[in-house]
Amino acid sequence: MDSGFNDRYSRQIRFTALGQAGQQQLSTARAAIVGCGALGTFHAAALARAGVGYLRIIDRDYVELSNLQRQWLFDESDAEQGLPKAAAAANSIRRINSTVSVEPETADLTAASASDLLSDVDLVLDGTDNFETRFLINDYCVREGIPWIYGAAVGSYGVSMPVLPGETACLRCVYPEPPGGVQPTCETAGVLNTITSMIAAAQVTAAIQILSGNPQSVPRKITSIDVWTGAIRQIGQPPKQSGCPCCGLRQFDHLNGSRRAPVSLCGRNAVQIHERSRPVDLEALGRQLAGIGRVMSNEFALRFFFETYEMTVFPDGRAIIKGTTDPGVARSIYARYIGA
Repeated sequence: MDSGFNDRYSRQIRFTALGQAGQQQLSTARAAIVGCGALGTFHAAALARAGVGYLRIIDRDYVELSNLQRQWLFDESDAEQGLPKAAAAANSIRRINSTVSVEPETADLTAASASDLLSDVDLVLDGTDNFETRFLINDYCVREGIPWIYGAAVGSYGVSMPVLPGETACLRCVYPEPPGGVQPTCETAGVLNTITSMIAAAQVTAAIQILSGNPQSVPRKITSIDVWTGAIRQIGQPPKQSGCPCCGLRQFDHLNGSRRAPVSLCGRNAVQIHERSRPVDLEALGRQLAGIGRVMSNEFALRFFFETYEMTVFPDGRAIIKGTTDPGVARSIYARYIGA
């Protein structure tokens, strides 16, 4: 073993439950991180520092100033440039650990893209903010037999749970349908950066256990934490449910696309348009829009500020329209400036 390798990871290797053999397995392991926000940036940074050999970072969004309070891989220059989160995170990871192969994917995880974005990895980490995408991850990972680690946090509260296909309950065993009613979000209820860090740390620990060849060490538990009250609770993960649509009946409703809307709320008073793939020449679009409003662009996306709205357009034709939660308004804006 290279002396530089042993020196870099010496403190981790000395942890006897992991050791030299476990560290070597981490160096050849492959993980995908879906969502590169408060949870996902911690996932990526921690796994890179731990020596996981390959990271695929998947995120559809761009860096904003409000992200910096809790999203660990970004800085003010990333926000000023409006860099895609996946690309900005990859830049940071390369500075943290140049031996890690990192693949940024500025993309929306959908039923159509799941096989491309989640293939050829040993584990998936959930850094998303919605059940629609989590159910899609769950469908794909259960179908393919890939372990994944669920996590969520808002306010001062968070929860995590490992999903080991064939061994534990899957997400739909626990949540057959998305929680009903209006749910709190970071935009409406705020979030402390300490809770996102704690939940992400729990997820990464499970990931390291699995990727280092120690899956038997992963607690088969649902862990919930409230950092404001200090309450920590763990309950045993329920067994697989024979009637579960996903792992019991193997009906992958979300993966076949029947549960996916072409227009979706995107948090922070925004709507995402992703109903078709239509390549867009961002340079030409920028010239067209320059006389209408303020335009910012880079190699990854174009941002257009006009009236009370902000539209971010990606090369594949996907767009995020900020300033409304009305899909009809968002469609109208998209059609007006991009085309029907």
